[in-house]
Amino acid sequence: MSEPANNRPGAPGIRVVITGKGGVGKTTLSALLAHLFAREGKRVLAIDGDPQQNLAATLGVPLAEAERIVPVSESTEYLREKIGAGTDISPGGLLTLNPDVSDVIDRFSVPVGENLRLLVMGSVREAGSGCLCPEFTLLSALLRHIILLKDDVIILDTPAGLEHFGRAVAEGFTCAVVVADHSYNAVSVARKSAALARQLGIGEVILVINRAQEEMELQNTCGNTGGLAEFSETVVLPFDLEVSRTEPAVTPLFAGESAFMKNVGVLAATIAGRCERPLPRGH
Repeated sequence: MSEPANNRPGAPGIRVVITGKGGVGKTTLSALLAHLFAREGKRVLAIDGDPQQNLAATLGVPLAEAERIVPVSESTEYLREKIGAGTDISPGGLLTLNPDVSDVIDRFSVPVGENLRLLVMGSVREAGSGCLCPEFTLLSALLRHIILLKDDVIILDTPAGLEHFGRAVAEGFTCAVVVADHSYNAVSVARKSAALARQLGIGEVILVINRAQEEMELQNTCGNTGGLAEFSETVVLPFDLEVSRTEPAVTPLFAGESAFMKNVGVLAATIAGRCERPLPRGH
């Protein structure tokens, strides 16, 4: 039996987790990067791991269609089949801790456009790597399975912080994009997220300062943003009123050539340059 394409030495693998404080634009950036990589001809799987589940609409899926998408963690049938848990099974029973989720993409992903698919994971009841609830067990298995997928790019939009997925994230992701605005609180959360990403073994951690307006204000809040030790690199995205005007979908933003979109392109190139490399043998 031949190895999966991205499991062979020399096969590229871009695995990006998007994290940061709530409300700083993680989902918008996830959608923009997914479309950019897809337009470059890469196969892209965008994964919505945020309980708010807004990535579908942000990618441009019609709202009525987006509302019909069933998250993996909310499929009682799939939980019962893979984990041994369901509404008709008493709590506290034995769970399958290493389920076969190789069919999850075929069963749950939604095509968004050429080269781009969406998978809505849904949320977990508890956070942390010690949780043995059925939803977390299933989603952890899914994250472990990601490294075997043939997609060139996988982008995971998360809730605020990486704690919800714990060490399961480290098994499939090589890059963390930590999003902040120019506020002290957002940058403080970003630095803590970066430290956690490093602890999880994620090699590349890129800081994105979103909605930047005044250069002096940015410098006063963040210090030397190009030199924060927690980050491999920093990309600044200028404030662009069109981003809010086109909500929820990001697709209209591609019609123009704004400074914001130019810098999103710089971010995509930075991610590719740092992360598009052969996966380690044995992964």
